[in-house]
Amino acid sequence: MSDVVTESPVLALDAPVLKRLSTFDRFLPVWILAAMAVGIGLGRAIPTLADDLDRVKVGSVSLPIAVGLLLMMYPVLAKVRYDQLGQVTSDRRLLIGSLVLNWIIGPALMFTLAWLLLPDLPTYRTGLIIVGLARCIAMVLIWNELACGDRDAAAVLVAINSAFQIIAFAGLAWFYLQVLPRWLGLSTTSVHFSVAAIALSVLVFLGIPLVAGYLTRTIGERAKGREWYESRFLPRIGPVALYGLLFTIVVLFALQGHTITSKPWDVVRIAFPLLAYFAVMFVGGFGLGRRLGLGYEKTTTLAFTAAGNNFELAIAVAIGTFGVTSGQALAGVVGPLIEVPVLVALVYVALWLRRRYYPERTS
Repeated sequence: MSDVVTESPVLALDAPVLKRLSTFDRFLPVWILAAMAVGIGLGRAIPTLADDLDRVKVGSVSLPIAVGLLLMMYPVLAKVRYDQLGQVTSDRRLLIGSLVLNWIIGPALMFTLAWLLLPDLPTYRTGLIIVGLARCIAMVLIWNELACGDRDAAAVLVAINSAFQIIAFAGLAWFYLQVLPRWLGLSTTSVHFSVAAIALSVLVFLGIPLVAGYLTRTIGERAKGREWYESRFLPRIGPVALYGLLFTIVVLFALQGHTITSKPWDVVRIAFPLLAYFAVMFVGGFGLGRRLGLGYEKTTTLAFTAAGNNFELAIAVAIGTFGVTSGQALAGVVGPLIEVPVLVALVYVALWLRRRYYPERTS
């Protein structure tokens, strides 16, 4: 998403959190709601929109939507400091804690919540399970910064999550959508489910922007230096991610407007497991960080990287695998609408926990 401008971590604590967000990020829920409304209006005004979008495709995804999905991911991955990966093994507690939270507890928790709260809505349930597998690599950098977390640690964990998703996402999707439900005697995802389709979606919509982001940072820093790259270049491309997200939401809601307006309660029900997920993962991550003795900065980073999700990738996978008009895609789109206000609230929670449990960090 777009960049956020903050002061130093100590001074930032005294400033209102919302004022430290960029204008785009501060009003992100408003932009998402507006995009939803525009999309529904377009869907009613252009009944042939679905056929028009299907005329030019990248794999199983229409070209305009594919462009929007790639634009969502690229600026985020251009922010990552890839040269910090050498620090991954410097703190085994943080690394192992993050891997456990992100790749064992997080997906299992979302699987459980989806089945408990959406037992009669299989398409939305599948969409939420996909969301649970898409670990946060985007706005976590903003929430971590606002909460005065460890910037370098967050960048390293984002890079790890990016690489891990390319390697393991399809296999985990197969396990949580096919294998585990069968073991538990639950219904499995329809026969149209394809591990290969998921792997291809991840490779295209995460792999391409990951390579582009790496090359952009490497070439940009060599040519102009890190100071120019992070203070001048990144703020220019940051809003592109928001534009890509809003464009994708407009298209999705244009194609799903009838379903949404006829079943508003479904959207509310999708929100319930998401709210529970964010709360449990943040509290669990913060508690684990304190238990491991990581200190406030790394504990906060651990909590936010565990609580957030890569909705951009989840939307891309849902569209590429199940189609743009699928319930799985709708579940992914509802995610950012819920995540943004909840994680802003959790920034305030983190700063309160800092004052309560780490008074030496606020002096």
